[in-house]
Amino acid sequence: MNRFGYTRASDVGEAVHAAANGDAAQFIAGGTNLVDLMKERIAAPSRLIDITRLPLRAVKSLPDGGLEIGALVSNSEVASHPEVVSRYPLLSQAILAGASPQLRNMASTGGNLLQRTRCYYFYDAALPCNKRAPGSGCPARDGVNRIHAILGASEHCIAVHPSDMCVALAALAATVHVTGPAGARAIEFAEFHRLPGDAPERDTTLQPGELVTAVALPREGFAAHSTYLKVRDRHSYAFALVSVAVGLRMVDGTIGEARLALGGVAHKPWRDPTAEALLRGQKPDDALFAAVGEHLVRDARGCGHNDFKIALVRRAVVRALQQAVAGGPRA
Repeated sequence: MNRFGYTRASDVGEAVHAAANGDAAQFIAGGTNLVDLMKERIAAPSRLIDITRLPLRAVKSLPDGGLEIGALVSNSEVASHPEVVSRYPLLSQAILAGASPQLRNMASTGGNLLQRTRCYYFYDAALPCNKRAPGSGCPARDGVNRIHAILGASEHCIAVHPSDMCVALAALAATVHVTGPAGARAIEFAEFHRLPGDAPERDTTLQPGELVTAVALPREGFAAHSTYLKVRDRHSYAFALVSVAVGLRMVDGTIGEARLALGGVAHKPWRDPTAEALLRGQKPDDALFAAVGEHLVRDARGCGHNDFKIALVRRAVVRALQQAVAGGPRA
């Protein structure tokens, strides 16, 4: 690890000020991803700003009926919180599908949003990687790319976003609250992460010095008809090859509202409103679900080893929609 300075912030303003005054300063909370990156010499912050003492650990109801989750609430606390379990089971399922209990105990809500890709080439400092060293190339395109993107990729990067929680938050249409040198602002979840384009080193739309302070969930949690389906190489402690988060509002046997997001397929959680529109007002059946799956991969492109993901998305979408209509599973 490189040498770095350390600051323990006592309030949000102090944390933001410290970040604004450090060219390569980074916030640290649970450190479940950042510390690994530092050990592998992928990240080399000049200063770590410890935010663990900030008052960002509350889960509270909002006036509009939604729920606000502080950025420092641990993943374990979110997954087991009574309001989340009863009103947003999709989010609880997604969190429990990720990592291990030990990591969930340490990982924070804000940190989960900022996870970096698990691309093999990104994690090997001896190899080129546009995300790590812009302009050096993307060897994954012609290399080992089984876990890589089939949607929204560019010639500069085909890495995928690794979070399970973020796929559920995308389907729920959450809002991310941040504070920075220019003040506070709210970012719709669909706009928080970005596609690689020609700047794959930038994972999010955060501005320099901005700190995630909370995530707000809307009133509608699709509690009666939702599911998180994760397809992976092993049942535990593995990143998704493909995941599907679905929330449905059923009205007299018809789909009144639909939300659907994919994980493991793009540089960000993938939500396509045109696919959701195909479901609204329709009676649920397998032919409809297959059409939605086909629509979602209409622009998909594999790079060889990951070609199988295209067919896998089609099947996973059908299964996830079946489970959501049935009201589960919840485990």
